[in-house]
Amino acid sequence: MRKGLGAACLLACTLVVAYSADARPGAVSTATLSIAIAPSIAGAPSIATESSIATEPYTATEPSVTTEPSTTTMSPEGVSAFETQVESAALTSRDRVVLQAREPQRSDAVPLVADDAGGLLQQLVTAERAVRDPAVTGKDLAFMGHLQQLVYRQLIERPDLRDAVFAAIPPDLRGAADLNIAASADLYLFGPRGARELPAWRIVSAAPMNDLLRNYREAEAEFGVPWYYLAAINLVETRMGRIRGESYAGAQGPMQFMPKTWDMYGAGDINDTHDAILAAARYLSATGAPEKIEKAIWMYNHDNEYVDAVMKYGAVMRADPSAFRGYYGWQVYFVNANGTFLLPVGWSKT
Repeated sequence: MRKGLGAACLLACTLVVAYSADARPGAVSTATLSIAIAPSIAGAPSIATESSIATEPYTATEPSVTTEPSTTTMSPEGVSAFETQVESAALTSRDRVVLQAREPQRSDAVPLVADDAGGLLQQLVTAERAVRDPAVTGKDLAFMGHLQQLVYRQLIERPDLRDAVFAAIPPDLRGAADLNIAASADLYLFGPRGARELPAWRIVSAAPMNDLLRNYREAEAEFGVPWYYLAAINLVETRMGRIRGESYAGAQGPMQFMPKTWDMYGAGDINDTHDAILAAARYLSATGAPEKIEKAIWMYNHDNEYVDAVMKYGAVMRADPSAFRGYYGWQVYFVNANGTFLLPVGWSKT
């Protein structure tokens, strides 16, 4: 079921930063560009097209911070016009503890990832452990979820550092790390990047974490679709519902349904988080889940990289449900021909 470019251009990178309601997209500076150029989620071929019958079979594919550069805020109408700058906090896991104690509000800042193997390893381990630690909550958890995402983007962009980092990842984190970087690489390949305009979206806060988990579990109980696949689709499609607005193909809502498909499988409001998650489970069940979950996800979005990414993120959460806490923090980036843009909560093109 093809929905179009929404998911393709959204970005596998996301942040968890507090911004004002009138925030504008931040164009990632050259110092941070390499960590945030993955194609994203709310626009590529996605869940619901007009047909419920696949025309082709699914085939699985495998696919130290030293300075404080800034993220440049740019107008959505003219991305070449530089405006105010938003400070990015320098980060290493050691320095962050100092910053937290001295300036706790700095935990809202955009993480700046390391550019050496030792620093990246330290950040990856710190973030992966933090998102699984129930004592880490609120802004600290959001910051660590964001850091987690950007570290994986850096590792994709810096293959010269990847082997050294992965060779030293502790065994208890290695499985999740392997799946996360593979899924991020899938999304990096997912969809075209030919757009020149920023999308006509509105970026909102995600629904509360516990509400989302309750919705996923309700859908699993009713339709038999494992909650972690629903969470993975929600992550890849709209960053847990942060994106409001149509994809290029016309898909809508937190789970990106085409209106005609919603008429067949939806109930209630296409933009309501609860209704959309239940509709996604209903659709996946009708197309083969849970027994043929990969086929069902391919029916949801006819793209092998998309399917592979959803399966891998789902596998991480199946093995350790607390991993959802990290994914919940990933935010919205958009890649077009003019560069990579952070679309913060509160951003709207209109």
